[in-house]
Amino acid sequence: MQAEARSERLDAVAAHPLSELLDCPPAAGHLLQGAAQTIDMNSGEFVFYQGEACQGLYVVISGQFVRRAERFNSRLVLGQTRAGDLVELAAALGDGVHTYTLSAQTPGTLLMLPIEELRRAFQNYPPMRMKLLEELAREVSRAYLVCSKSSPSRRRVSGGRDGANEN
Repeated sequence: MQAEARSERLDAVAAHPLSELLDCPPAAGHLLQGAAQTIDMNSGEFVFYQGEACQGLYVVISGQFVRRAERFNSRLVLGQTRAGDLVELAAALGDGVHTYTLSAQTPGTLLMLPIEELRRAFQNYPPMRMKLLEELAREVSRAYLVCSKSSPSRRRVSGGRDGANEN
């Protein structure tokens, strides 16, 4: 029963295919297709930095990239991205500021949908923005599930181990 419930939770937050997320009428599709740019990166190069203005929505075509952030005076590795991953949905759909730094771990290629054309496509076809917002929610849920699996459970230690009853 637990395995079935866990499987249902994972299915609910599974990433949806990019073609489904960007499915839109031909006019919006042509706008995005005409504006799309490919960016080739060498290992160690930075795509963008935390705190910079978002230039667009990125899709990893090839290679591996790593997400890093500074939070509360600590540097955190947020994880890797691989081919097919959408990168920085939060910045593209939100306030337009990158929430982390992205750099290439291996040589790779990204497809960038420039932010202005993306916003025009959203105006022409609002359901596409909603699909991407739903994907962002699934991304946050996946991150939560990963974090909850990897954090050690805290158990209370009893039997005088705290030093209060030592002789």
